[in-house]
Formats: sequence, C-alpha cells, structure tokens
Amino acid sequence: MNKVIVYSIVISVIVILGVNLLHKTEPLNFSQYELKQKYATKPTSSVDHSQFEVLQEEFKTPQDVTEACLTCHNKRHEEIIHSSHWNWERVAYVEGKGISKIGKKNVLNNFCIGSNSNEQACAKCHIGFGMTSNKFDFNNARNVDCMVCHDNSEEYIKGAAMAGYPDRSVNLTKVAQGVGRPSKINCGSCHFYSGGGNNVKHGDLEDALLSCDRNTDVHMAQNGINMSCVECHTAEKHQIKGKLYSVSSTDVNRLNCEDCHTSRPHLDDLLNRHYSRIACQTCHIPTYAKVNATKMAWKWSEAGKLLNGKPYHIEDSLGNHTYLSIKGAFEWKTNVEPDYVWFNGSAQHYVAGDKVESVPVQVNKLLGSVNDPHSKIYPVKIHRGDQIYDPETNMLIQPKLYSPNKGDSAFWMDFDWNLAAEAGMKRMGLPYSGKYDFIETEMYWPVNHMVAPKDQSLDCNACHTSDNGRLAGLNGFYIPGRDSNSWVDLFGKLMFWGSLLGVFIHALARFINSLRKNEVESEEISI
Repeated sequence: MNKVIVYSIVISVIVILGVNLLHKTEPLNFSQYELKQKYATKPTSSVDHSQFEVLQEEFKTPQDVTEACLTCHNKRHEEIIHSSHWNWERVAYVEGKGISKIGKKNVLNNFCIGSNSNEQACAKCHIGFGMTSNKFDFNNARNVDCMVCHDNSEEYIKGAAMAGYPDRSVNLTKVAQGVGRPSKINCGSCHFYSGGGNNVKHGDLEDALLSCDRNTDVHMAQNGINMSCVECHTAEKHQIKGKLYSVSSTDVNRLNCEDCHTSRPHLDDLLNRHYSRIACQTCHIPTYAKVNATKMAWKWSEAGKLLNGKPYHIEDSLGNHTYLSIKGAFEWKTNVEPDYVWFNGSAQHYVAGDKVESVPVQVNKLLGSVNDPHSKIYPVKIHRGDQIYDPETNMLIQPKLYSPNKGDSAFWMDFDWNLAAEAGMKRMGLPYSGKYDFIETEMYWPVNHMVAPKDQSLDCNACHTSDNGRLAGLNGFYIPGRDSNSWVDLFGKLMFWGSLLGVFIHALARFINSLRKNEVESEEISI
C-alpha cells in the first residue's frame, strides 16, 4: 500500500512538471485589433459612372449595357466566361469519378432538385441573360450581366422566370450609371434567396445580415466592422475565392478563417492547439438561422395535392410555407444547433445518372474522417427530405418542374409526376422506366456565417461532457470528460487520490512536527 501511495505521488509530480514544461507562454497576439483597424476604413470609388458619355443613352436592352461596360472594361468578359458563376460547372478531379465536370448543370440537390429543363426559372440566379434551355450559348459575352453584381443603386432586380433578364420595371440607364464595388445585397440577391425564399438553403445566409447587430454576425454587423461579402471573398480576374459545397468538390481556392485570423488567434495556447482538428466555426458559430427560420426538411412526396381542383398553400405563424401544392411539405427551424462532421475540404456529389448506392442518399457527401490528418470537425446544416426516383433504373429523377403553360409536362402546372419525370429525364438524355417512387435524401451545408461574439462562443462543457454534448454523434476518438477509458480513468483516479493523499500526509506531517516542536519548547522552558 505504501508503494502505491509513493508511486501515485511521484507520477502526479512528474505529470504536473511535464505540463508546466510543455505549456509555453505565448506573446500577446494583437492580430484581431490589427484586423479591426484594417477593415474599419472602407474603400470608396474614385469613379463616377454617371459622368461617362457612353452611359448617358437610354438603354433598350440589358445587352446594350454590357456592351457599354466593355468599352472601358475590355477583356473583363473573357474573365467572366471562364468563371464557375457563369458556366455553372467546373472541371475538377472528383474522388471516385476522376476528372469530371461538376456543377449546376448536372448535380442534383434535395431542394428544387436541379436546373435542367427548368432553366428559365433557375436563371434568375445566373449572371447572364436569356437562359431558356440547356442550349444557352456560354461563349456569347453580350449576355454577361454586369449589373447584377455591380449595381449600387439597389434598384436592379432579375425578373421571375424571365431567363435571367431584369424585371421590366428596371431603369437600365440609372442602374448603369450607379455601378460600383459589389455590396452585400448584390451577393445576397442570389445567395440569401436561393431555394425559393429567404434563408431557405444555407441557414447562415439571409437578408437579416444586411442590417444585423453583433449578436447575429460579428463581421457583418452594422454596429461592428460592417464587412461586405467581397472583403473576405476576394476575386482575381473574376475568380471569386470560396467554395459552395452544394456544387463544389475540391479543396481548391477555398476560403478559411485563418486567412485573416492566422492559425494561432487565441491568447490561450490550449485553445490554439484545438485548431489542428477543430474548425474555428465549430466553437464560434453555436447556432445558425438566428433571425429568420431556415428550411430543414422538404417532402416532395406530399406535393400535388389540390383543393377544389386548385393548388393551395399553408403557412405557419411566421409566414413560412409549411405546404405548397407545387413543392410538398416543409419543416422550418430557428436558432438551430449545427450537426458536426469530419471534413477535409473535398466532397462527392450525386450526378444525374448515378446509381443510388445507399439510403438516405447523400446528394453531397462531405469527405473526411478522424483518421485523415487534413480533416477537422466542422458545423453543418443537414437538410433532409424525400424526392422522386426511378426504382427500376435505381436513379434519382430530374423532373421537369417549370413551364409558363399547362400541357407542357411541367409538374408545377400539370401536377403529373409521370409526365414530369419523362420530360425531365428525356431532356438530360437519361432513361426513365415509367415507374417512380420517392426516396429519402440528405444534403450537407457547411456553416460559415453568423459568427457569434466571443462571449457567446461554446465553452469547454459543450463538448467535454458525457451528457449529450455537441460532439456526441462523432465517435472513434477520445474526448476528455465525454469518453471513458479504463486505463485513463485509473490513472486519473490515482492522480486525484494520490494528490489528495499527498496533501493529507504533508498536512499530517506538519501537524505532528508542530506538536513535537511545542513539546521541545515546553521542555526548554521548564529547564
């Protein structure tokens, strides 16, 4: 027993000394204050486009505006037509597929499913004019829409189901004279409203960011740095930095927090060590959809119900559609705690024509694992639902959804899944057996925005707990406080009881020594 006590005390002392030797005090990191100073000064335009003679005419078509832009900004159209924003695809090496073309043209999702056969409606979020079908000429620079990204008048708007053309109410001359650096509303006009409404898809990108406070997002807050999107998502020759993993597959041209904040942003070195396996967003974005709800589930199998022979809709108390005849049933949530996954910056996608391999179908699988040294734990929104598929060919179906007229096989007009499936798959050159069903799917959206103030970031107990912590769903590795290991637990108990016993023995020794000292002093006095 005495040996156990001695060994415990010795081990405890060694561990304490080791921790103190390894834990080096870092110098103060002033990078955060430098960043605040850097972004406190906003760029201003040195050019007043309203004074340019070429922009004084009454423009009849948006293509006329583009041609006027190119008289000064020559060669910019060549940059645009090589961008993924324009082409809706990029050539990349995809795990399991080799060198492939991946993008909106062929990748399916579990919101509005896909753009093929629905281009006229989907093109509202294309930076061009006239995309009525998959025959759109991506080499025609006249159809590049400069205004959608550079309008500073806040009057430019794309028309609904107008193939990317501006709404007829837009004063093209006024917009052309008011162009400048892209603002939040330029980016948000597509990214905030993707999927058919505000905050439908992303969960962390919505119009509340246009005028939010620091509790919603410390970067975009009006009472903070009030950053615009392009201050992080910088561009070189119109190639914008950042990845949208609904359509992106590779860890190239990716935007990361450490690009500004470095890999050691904390004054506490222990927190900095977490960075090697935990993304900044994991701790600093405890919830998303902070202001307006985001769509969490979409059941296409419920679509097609009519009331008195006509389509109808149901809304919740906040005005969110919980049912639409043309789209099905939905679930919405606010202040959502993210799910967490291992992610290395690469992804796989369900491409039209792929065979279904497992259920639920992961239409965009984020790659990574605890055993991958390039992977980190990231927060994600998981959008779940069901969508149409062919049980005979074992493929997800791209249905034809949109048409301005009845009788054109579009589901949103004719409410006939069989006709919509046949027309959509024919457009893509893929087989359709004539049979359809619905299958469960999942889609993953990394959460990167709505960064909380530091005092609202997750504390240690959010993960280091055995009581259903944030990382309870991730296994295969040891988290102190969450997991149990017999040897580690034994060592910890020995350290605790050994330390406690050491303190007790030390106190007892001092007490006994004190008594002896008093006895000696008493004897000396009596002598």
